[in-house]
Amino acid sequence: MAVLRSYRRFVVVFWQFLPLLWGWARDKRRFLLFGGSRSVTPEMRRERAQILLDSLLALGPTFIKLGQLLSTRPDVLPPEYIDVLEELQDRVPPADWSAAKVVIEDELGPVDEVFDDFDRESISGASLGQVYTAKVDGDPVAVKIRRPGIEELVEADLRVIRWSIPLIVRFVGQGQAFSLENLADEFAKTIREEMDYAREGRMLQEIRGNFTDNPDIVIPRVYDDYSDARVLTMEYISGTKISSVSELEARNVDRSEVAETLEEAYLQMIITDGVFHADPHPGNLAVQDDGSIVFYDFGMSGRVDPFVQDKIVEFYIGVANQDIDGILDALIEMGTLSPEADRAVMADVMELAIQDARGEDIETYRVQQIIGKVEDTIYEFPLRLPPNLALVLRVATVVEGVCVTLDQDFDFITVATDYLADEGYREESIKQFVEGTAEDFQAAATSAVRVPPKLERALDRVEREDLHIRADLEDDNRVIDKLGRRVVLGLVLATSVPTTAFLYVTADLLSAGVSAAFTTAIALALYRSFRRRKSGLRASPQFTRQNLRERD
Repeated sequence: MAVLRSYRRFVVVFWQFLPLLWGWARDKRRFLLFGGSRSVTPEMRRERAQILLDSLLALGPTFIKLGQLLSTRPDVLPPEYIDVLEELQDRVPPADWSAAKVVIEDELGPVDEVFDDFDRESISGASLGQVYTAKVDGDPVAVKIRRPGIEELVEADLRVIRWSIPLIVRFVGQGQAFSLENLADEFAKTIREEMDYAREGRMLQEIRGNFTDNPDIVIPRVYDDYSDARVLTMEYISGTKISSVSELEARNVDRSEVAETLEEAYLQMIITDGVFHADPHPGNLAVQDDGSIVFYDFGMSGRVDPFVQDKIVEFYIGVANQDIDGILDALIEMGTLSPEADRAVMADVMELAIQDARGEDIETYRVQQIIGKVEDTIYEFPLRLPPNLALVLRVATVVEGVCVTLDQDFDFITVATDYLADEGYREESIKQFVEGTAEDFQAAATSAVRVPPKLERALDRVEREDLHIRADLEDDNRVIDKLGRRVVLGLVLATSVPTTAFLYVTADLLSAGVSAAFTTAIALALYRSFRRRKSGLRASPQFTRQNLRERD
């Protein structure tokens, strides 16, 4: 039955996405079976992104979550799609109480016996769960219940997504195909983790423990005896929605201080603790009257391994110091930027990104604009993002958006730089730089001693005409092979044309006709070698100042 449901679901999904598939197919061949490719304008991409958004909403909870994940993956979709999918909200009408009651009673027992009081009207509804208020021993709690029947729907949709990947990769480039296959695995892991409320409870408690000594960060505690894999009971803490600027003003809350507190909290989670709340949109953040920030919904949470933490620190320090080489090194070592990318071009990209983001004061620029340029580059090359790093990049941009909503003059980089200095990261980087410079100086001194004798021996061999040089030419893209093929075809064509003319004059028509047919075939082959995009002698798309200006 489960597989049969998946087949039915596949037909529904295919029909929903058919207009997009049709458009992508025509992009490759204008008339499907023949014809050249057609250019796709940004306006066309935005229209298709809106169609994709409507399709995801129509297909329900699993695909809403998929759209949210896609909005964090600029290595899979162009920037126009990312901009549209960022508007995707995880809000759907709650299920009937009678269905939710079955879930909670299967996990914990009769509702009225387990809780002192339980409000049957949910206070929020999402694609995977819904939240109710209740009381335990007189204390207000929030009870998060997994949406009834969601497990079967999600598993069916995951099969559909896995079956659809081979079809979709036919319409995208090799880099996006690789990313899509990884994305399917990542999404299956992520959505199963998000449905596991026991895991969410553990992540919540771990993050809460990391902020025990920080009164400015408030995280609800978990009631373990009232929680299970499908039900999570937490302390209920109220507050003003963090994006309600006018209400915060009325409560005399220092919004600039709140923005700084929020950024420092995420820097601590990502750089220091290695475990972070990964869904910082305004609906999951509230502010109390004393300026402390309340975090809700830890279903989306992630971990950062120590290596990536170190590289993120290096990235921030590179941005703060305007060290282009340091930024590129950090991105390459994290796996965000391909080592094979044109480093000079990428240096120009980063230089322009920093110049575009810089204000009148040379130290005031925003990391979101820098990351936005990098994300655009990621799609153009295309490159590949490690899953957790994609989530970190997404968190950074969303957090900055919330901070700018609170304070339009908020300087993300200055706060990050101050945090790194307070925690000793910048001093450590300077120490490593000094140590590295000393090692380089020592190696240079050693080379200075060793090189002259070797150079003298080489010159002696040149004088004796005993010096041989071997060069291995790498041609991964078969450029030389294609060029050689064109030269051969050109030579054959150059000889076959006069040969055909000679046969036409001196021999019978049959011989001339055969020669003419051969000449036509050679001419067509040579023409197609120049017409085929895949066979053309061209480089991969790279960024230049001109196309950056055109994009802006």
